[in-house]
Amino acid sequence: MATIKYIFVTGGVTSSLGKGIISASLAKLLQTRGYKVTIQKLDPYINVDPGTLNPYEHGECYVTLDGAETDLDLGHYERFLSIPTSQANNVTTGKIYQSVINKERRGDYLGKTVQVIPHITDEIKRRIKLLGSKQKFDVVITEIGGTVGDIESLPYIEAVRQLKWELGVTNTLVIHLTLVPYLSASGELKTKPTQHSVKVLLENGIQPNILVLRTEHELGIDIKKKVALFCNVDLDSVIQSIDVSTIYEVPLMMLKEKLDVTVIRKLELQDNGPPDMSYWKKFIKTVKNPKHKVKIVLVGKYVELPDAYKSINESFIHGGAANDCYVDLHNVHSEDLNEENYVEVLKDYKGILVAPGFGDRGIEGKILAAKYARENNIPFLGVCLGLQCAIVEFARNVLGFQNAHSTEMSTKTPYPVIDLMEDQKGITEKGGTMRLGGYPCVVKKGTKAFDAYQVTKIVERHRHRYEFNNMFLKDFEKAGMIASGINPDTNLVEIMELTSHKWFIGVQFHPEYSSTVIKPHPLFVDFIKATIS
Repeated sequence: MATIKYIFVTGGVTSSLGKGIISASLAKLLQTRGYKVTIQKLDPYINVDPGTLNPYEHGECYVTLDGAETDLDLGHYERFLSIPTSQANNVTTGKIYQSVINKERRGDYLGKTVQVIPHITDEIKRRIKLLGSKQKFDVVITEIGGTVGDIESLPYIEAVRQLKWELGVTNTLVIHLTLVPYLSASGELKTKPTQHSVKVLLENGIQPNILVLRTEHELGIDIKKKVALFCNVDLDSVIQSIDVSTIYEVPLMMLKEKLDVTVIRKLELQDNGPPDMSYWKKFIKTVKNPKHKVKIVLVGKYVELPDAYKSINESFIHGGAANDCYVDLHNVHSEDLNEENYVEVLKDYKGILVAPGFGDRGIEGKILAAKYARENNIPFLGVCLGLQCAIVEFARNVLGFQNAHSTEMSTKTPYPVIDLMEDQKGITEKGGTMRLGGYPCVVKKGTKAFDAYQVTKIVERHRHRYEFNNMFLKDFEKAGMIASGINPDTNLVEIMELTSHKWFIGVQFHPEYSSTVIKPHPLFVDFIKATIS
């Protein structure tokens, strides 16, 4: 069996430089060269997972097919590679310590004093190696969250140092991503932050093999030579990562910089020939030069933070490219919509998406958005809570169920058209207790949902506690809002649509989690198509 190669991606100078995008871009290049590649994220925070984190704190919570609530970077990995990630692809400090403490309670350490070294670092190393051995990958890329020098990251950096010695220099590689800032006052690019960042790594016993330098301006050969000299790396191991208009250009930029060539040489991998990026180039060309343009609005309550709806934003890019269309996506805060202004605010949009979320803040604004779309024949896509808002709106304004609501927002509503799922009753803990991951759905033929999917059996990812109350299904279907998708095991309504509307679909699941560059999600493709026509 071939030896698994491990690549570690660390960050310095500042956070949010794009370690996840660089990791996914390198993985894409290696994948198209014929290697079996996966990526994992090590997160230094003590939360067991981001499931209980407010989107303002950590951006979107991404859900894997096997039901893990994970970091949004796993979404990038899936969108670039088109292969599903799992529980094992996201490791947090919370999970590490939880595992070690459970072992200590069981007596696994035979009375020894439990310490960061070796017990915590051993558990980190075990998690890193476990992913590669389970599915026999050729290359495992491990992105370490945070910034080198953070107290929280120290055990991870130490684990990497140990692994480099244990696995050997030709089986491990460290890529360090830093920033080369531009000082406009003096008109200079500054390499000192990079030098200091590498110095911190060296103090922790790690010599980076490759440096990826984020920059707003082209780095000349002199700057690359200077960085190579001061940071003890080869000149061809200093890689420029200049700002681009879309993240999907980064793999092509890394291809131009020969990052994959350098990695293959340093890891002594068999060279399978150049990567075939023809489809990727075609996708980028369509994204940058579309034939159509359509204005769509996303109504949500976390719109101030771009990462809160990351997967939805990216799904619009994928679905737009499939329609040769640029989606001019605007965000409207649901708290800003009211009876007096909602018509004026929404009148110029060709499509409306009501976003997922939790709690009653901004709920009436989302309900008004669904009402406007229904009454004006505007293509509408409701995701999770977005579907539930459309159901509440229909119950109130079409069925005449005064004060109809979800019991999440109003426990005393006379018409609980959305109610807590049976298996959620009695649950008190918040973390990891929702309906999570992939569940089957049967799509009815002759519906708009079937027109989009073109198949009757699908599997979609969920993250919710509340569902449509089937007690009211006959009332809804008689009035023209039908269940076009049903879970065959639980009879849970998964998809609702209006029969007399141009395109009005609400889904209880999260289609945005499954959309990739290679395979854009059919609901987003069809929704955008409806807004163009």
